[in-house]
Amino acid sequence: MIEIIQKEFHRRIIEEGYARIEKCMSQLSTEDIWYIPNENSNSMGNLAMHLNGNVRQYIVSGIGGVKDIRQRDSEFDKTNKKPISEILKDLKMTIEKSYNVITQLDENVLTEKRKVQGFDETVLSIIIHVIEHFSYHVGQITYFTKARKNIDTAYYAGLDLNIT
Repeated sequence: MIEIIQKEFHRRIIEEGYARIEKCMSQLSTEDIWYIPNENSNSMGNLAMHLNGNVRQYIVSGIGGVKDIRQRDSEFDKTNKKPISEILKDLKMTIEKSYNVITQLDENVLTEKRKVQGFDETVLSIIIHVIEHFSYHVGQITYFTKARKNIDTAYYAGLDLNIT
């Protein structure tokens, strides 16, 4: 069971999620990355910083035991416009650390409780949360990229998705 979880984490977060963020961000200008459509929305840069904070807090700290240094509000600070290369580098490093935590897990810890953001969660529920949360924001970044640039991201190029 643990091997399946580890493989799915790698697939969903690294192979698909991070790769898609990187692909989208490479299509966007600095102006696009920091564009905020309205006061109830976030820029793509802020979403990428938010994902970094979330993965680090939930996996690296919540499961891995590293001190939680997250300052969540700064991820959404509209004036905190880091260079996208730095954001992607930080996100990639956090993802690598999180995958290292996941690969070190023993199946017996999946039902252990951990406290993250004030919530009591099992290790398994933390992993599920991170995968679904990451995917949710990757979808937002993808939608924005397609809408802003009128491009096909071609995530499934060359695949016949009608095969049953």
